[in-house]
Amino acid sequence: MPKTRIEAFTDAVIAIVMTILVLELKKPEGDTWKAFEGTGHQFVIYLISFILLAIYWNNHHHMFHIVRKVDGWVLWANNFLILMMSLFPFATAWVGDHPTSLAPQLLYGMILFGADLAYLLVGLSLVRVNGKNSAVGRLFSHYHKIYVTLLLNIVALFAGWLIHPMSVLVVNGLMLLLWFIPEKKIEKIN
Repeated sequence: MPKTRIEAFTDAVIAIVMTILVLELKKPEGDTWKAFEGTGHQFVIYLISFILLAIYWNNHHHMFHIVRKVDGWVLWANNFLILMMSLFPFATAWVGDHPTSLAPQLLYGMILFGADLAYLLVGLSLVRVNGKNSAVGRLFSHYHKIYVTLLLNIVALFAGWLIHPMSVLVVNGLMLLLWFIPEKKIEKIN
């Protein structure tokens, strides 16, 4: 199967999710910075979620740039990734309304873990169909960053449970630094 349809579909869904994300933002009740302070935590979680979605899009785009073909397994793995990303507006709004509560923070962390796991599954599915010696196969043969990320997702969930609920957001926010710049290996492989 050609890869263009999966790329176009994923691009469209991510754009829609980002649009829904901003529509969930609540405006301040007044026209002062003091009024904005009351909604500042919602703006922060919005920024984190937006950046996360942009990172997924960037890395998805880079990964598919080196791919030659896809199959049904790739489509389903990619749909799982899309499902996880589509849950970001819901979880973001819930965390925005209850930033220090355990359940919203844990749900946010679990959705992020699911999205990271889905990204790994997309990559492994692409390796399976394109071969271990393909560009994507070479990328995933030493792609330790994704495994570190999954481990940090688990650390974030336990920290939120055992230390403070906002630990989930703090650890996941710091994880953005790992992914902010798209994988340079892709440029070297291609």
